[in-house]
Amino acid sequence: MSKTIRLTMAQALTRFLSRQMTEIDGNKIPIFGGVWAIFGHGNVAGIGEALYQVRDELPTFRAHNEQAMAHAAIAYAKANFRRRFMAATSSIGPGALNMVTAAALAHVNRLPVLFLPGDVFANRIPDPVLQQAEDFSDGTATVNDCFRPVSRYFDRITRPEQIIPALSRAMQVLTDPAGCGPVTLSLCQDVQAEAYDYPESFFAERVWHQRRPRPDRYELAAAVAALKGAKKPLVIAGGGVLYSQASDELAKFAEGAGIPVCETQGGKSSLPDDHPLNMAAVGVTGTSAANRLAEEADVVLAIGTRLQDFTTGSWALFKNSGKTIIGLNVQPFDAGKHRALPLVADAAEGLAELGAALKGWKAPSTWTANAVTGKKAWQVEAAKVTASTNAAYPSDAQVIGAVQRAMGSGVTLLHAAGGLPGELHKLWQAGAPGSYHAEYGFSTMGYEIAGGLGAKMAKPNEEVVVMIGDGSYLMLNSEIATSVMLGLKLTIVLLDNRGYGCINRLQMATGGANFNNLLKDSRHEVLPDIDFAAHAASMGAIAEKVPSIAGLENALAQAKKNTRTTVLVIDTDPLVSTDAGGHWWDVAVPEVSARPQVNAARKAYDEKRQMQTIGE
Repeated sequence: MSKTIRLTMAQALTRFLSRQMTEIDGNKIPIFGGVWAIFGHGNVAGIGEALYQVRDELPTFRAHNEQAMAHAAIAYAKANFRRRFMAATSSIGPGALNMVTAAALAHVNRLPVLFLPGDVFANRIPDPVLQQAEDFSDGTATVNDCFRPVSRYFDRITRPEQIIPALSRAMQVLTDPAGCGPVTLSLCQDVQAEAYDYPESFFAERVWHQRRPRPDRYELAAAVAALKGAKKPLVIAGGGVLYSQASDELAKFAEGAGIPVCETQGGKSSLPDDHPLNMAAVGVTGTSAANRLAEEADVVLAIGTRLQDFTTGSWALFKNSGKTIIGLNVQPFDAGKHRALPLVADAAEGLAELGAALKGWKAPSTWTANAVTGKKAWQVEAAKVTASTNAAYPSDAQVIGAVQRAMGSGVTLLHAAGGLPGELHKLWQAGAPGSYHAEYGFSTMGYEIAGGLGAKMAKPNEEVVVMIGDGSYLMLNSEIATSVMLGLKLTIVLLDNRGYGCINRLQMATGGANFNNLLKDSRHEVLPDIDFAAHAASMGAIAEKVPSIAGLENALAQAKKNTRTTVLVIDTDPLVSTDAGGHWWDVAVPEVSARPQVNAARKAYDEKRQMQTIGE
């Protein structure tokens, strides 16, 4: 009979997590970087006490907001290319529900994170406990059921021995390149404290390695045949290129075949911006260089991308009626989208085998040369919109130019939601793989500062620059204090356009009146005059409001020397965005309106919809 050890369920859980390892660059390290925790009555006595016992092997970090701590955990996994990840635990009720938004973010972006929310008593004796939401028709329902649709795997632990299969299944999901995403283990609070004789073998150290499936020979043959017949081939690099760490293979493939490459939001930095075949951003927020090629391409090799509407211009971007899409993706669900020829494989393995099979074949030189010429033209346009200015209210693009000049391409640039993702996707000149960190899969306002904290934890020796608008800042800024507390320096550039400038521009573009987006257009008695620098300073940051683009560049030079988080605030113009590049995006306009502006926008909308390829 195997040896056993008597532990509470929570103790077994934390001991198990501390014994899971991975190997990176030949070094064996813990696969869990730690646990984010905000304790309440539903987890402090159970998992809280258990975490204390393993605090040296499995560090616990305290945050100020449950959603924010989960964002930090997710950003940590993204910055680690999914090779390492974290857990997040909360009490029941609002603490747990605060993490559901983050779970959806991780689900959409295919990122691993382990959620450990407390839950009601399994024995039902003290029902209803504090924070329990009672369902009048279902005695088994709890608020944690909200995690089900946004978790790759969900389990409710109602007996202590259930944690054994649950944790094994959790690790399979968290480390599976195709099924990767959030796992939720809902921990009944009485069961957390119940003891069980666990087999010692359950706690044996295990080293997890990245699985790299190779392509099926028939799918590979079909993809090779399609590429060999191509006259205007194009590669779209998605986030899967980065998660596979396939940047070198991508460069080798593109250079060998002379195929231009464009990048999604998730895939940006797959190639350095200065690579001659990198056409940069594609789609709604794409460059003219990339989108012009996408319109003409007869074969599109889509690598590690979900092909969502921002990438495809709501399926109006690819105008070649005879085009073929090849979906190189580790996830079959994505590989076969839009009637693509599926090539189910790890990105690095798939590119290597494609390159070997295509050896000696190159795209027509006129196509490659045309791409290089188009990129040079785009760079001229980009330089114009990012150039320095003396304007009292600079554009987002001009602020981006200042940050680029002051900080260079060697930093990790992090952002999410609003107008910045569109401008940064077009204009930021990324350097090393993973140096461009966008959360645009779920477009979550409030991810930025917490995400910056998580990225800094993954890259403690690198400069992490967070760019954020005033709207996102006001939604979630509490982890500035956590970054100061943990000694994890961020440089935060806060662009204040006094409202939700991006959505205001979209509202105007669809014929809407300026309404409820900018502060001045919202119902108010007094317009708020928020001192963001003073607010950030109150949480321990070095903070300054800069008067100009030149002042921002000077302040950024000083921020490099600072030893703690620095917040730099600059006023910007809410109405200006970059006209160059970009593509139409399907945002439905009302068919009937009393306003002629809306009717005109609807007419234009109906005309644009004719560009969409139905059935793809």
